Amino acid sequence: MGEVSTRDESRDRRSAAQIEADIARTRAQLAATLDELAVAVHPSTIMNEAKAQAKGAVDRTVGQAFVAVNRGVEQLKAQFVDEKGRPRKERIVPVAAVAGAVVIGLVLIRRKK
Repeated sequence: MGEVSTRDESRDRRSAAQIEADIARTRAQLAATLDELAVAVHPSTIMNEAKAQAKGAVDRTVGQAFVAVNRGVEQLKAQFVDEKGRPRKERIVPVAAVAGAVVIGLVLIRRKK
């Protein structure tokens, strides 16, 4: 019975030295792949990747918080400064009066203790 070969005819004509070289090359590739896998599953690699992911999440959260706070500050500033950058006295005076009253109240409460 005749066998049908699915391999390339030129590969079948390799010399023993060529086959040995192919085997050596395949072994080297396999060794490199195994080394990469060993590094990838090493506990310190996994820990470092987890740390990097956590740091990235914290950095994103801090960045988002900064943007939110900055937006809030700008909105608050807009309440006390007009479009031309001049202070809005009709809004500043009442807030300053309330703040002064709170400070005076706290001072009086502390003196009684």
